[in-house]
Amino acid sequence: MALLDDIKFQFKTGNILMQLIYVNGGIFLALMVLRVIFFLTGNGSNFDLVTHYLTIPSSLKLLLLRPWTLITHMFIHADFLHILFNMMWLYFGGTIFLNFLDSKKLLSTYLLGGLSGAIFFILAMNLFPVFSANAPFAVAEGASAAVLAIMVAAATTVPNYVVHLVLIGPVKLKYIAIVSVILDVLLIPSGNAGGHFGHLGGALFGFVFASQLKRGNNLTVDFLKPYFWIRDGFPKRNKKIKVVHSRPKSDAQFNAEKASRQEQIDTILDKIKRSGYDSLSTKEKEVLFKASKDL
Repeated sequence: MALLDDIKFQFKTGNILMQLIYVNGGIFLALMVLRVIFFLTGNGSNFDLVTHYLTIPSSLKLLLLRPWTLITHMFIHADFLHILFNMMWLYFGGTIFLNFLDSKKLLSTYLLGGLSGAIFFILAMNLFPVFSANAPFAVAEGASAAVLAIMVAAATTVPNYVVHLVLIGPVKLKYIAIVSVILDVLLIPSGNAGGHFGHLGGALFGFVFASQLKRGNNLTVDFLKPYFWIRDGFPKRNKKIKVVHSRPKSDAQFNAEKASRQEQIDTILDKIKRSGYDSLSTKEKEVLFKASKDL
């Protein structure tokens, strides 16, 4: 039981990114064990029935009977390579995301990105005539839309963040996101068209969310407040805040502080030129991010 205890400890102490990866991995492992059990008992078709009630249908009539699939579908994966690829992308994009945004926004972006992908999937299957024959039976599964939402949100927040890719070298994050979106568009006629539309829905939410956040509008505000109330306990009444009035700064003080901030930013930018973005400390990244929001 030491392994199980270690997994429980890692889950409780890990950040929301690792918890999402653990949840996806745990559900996949449970489903694979269930598949083996059904196979050995000669009831393999029952496994398909189980997954059928967890994946999201494109049929609106079926969706009304299975509303929970709006959430469950983004944690279901058909095979090992499917979940492996998605979790690698989730870790890659989520790590960058958390360097600049908080864990609550990451979880909200994952869920809302997955929901946006589901909506795009359903709309595409029901609106385009080419899918009319498959629309009553088509289903979607996987975290791809949610993962792409996080990736695109990170790329929109810090488009010039440099990533060093094996065999390719340094690449700006915005180009990775753009190529991912273009590939989904181009691959629509090649199969799994519903899945590609779902990916595009997630990407669109990630872009809109990050773009609005730069303007001071948080599209995820209060979305998960009930969840965090339950997890952390209901919020206590705020204590009265004592207001302390300070003397206004003189022009000389203001200009001196502005010059000091600019000098600090210039030093950070010089460090990036010499050693790359990854060489910055957490504090330096925070200073750079706050400065970018003021532009």
